[in-house]
Amino acid sequence: MERGYADLKSLRWLGIAALVEATTLLLLVGVAVPLKHLGDWPLAVRVLGPVHGFAFVAYLWLLLRLLGAGLLSRGEAARLGVSALVPLAGYLAARFLARRVSGQPDRGLAR
Repeated sequence: MERGYADLKSLRWLGIAALVEATTLLLLVGVAVPLKHLGDWPLAVRVLGPVHGFAFVAYLWLLLRLLGAGLLSRGEAARLGVSALVPLAGYLAARFLARRVSGQPDRGLAR
């Protein structure tokens, strides 16, 4: 029983990390980079770049921990990892993880 709760908690944390990573990537690509190039305001990239970098590394670290613990298959981990590279795909990853935590059937990302 205790192991199952810890597993769900870990998957929940990975879902939160996916949301944070996706949001910081979207802000970096959709707001900060245009502000740097069109608005001559490089400070946005200097601030959001490291924030996104930390979020990305934390997401991948959690992903690898769950893969090592056997909570994710290699295919799921690969899809979740690739989702961190594509703007907006992190939101699909978070939805997949939320469904997994709630016990709903896998659809979409895990095929």
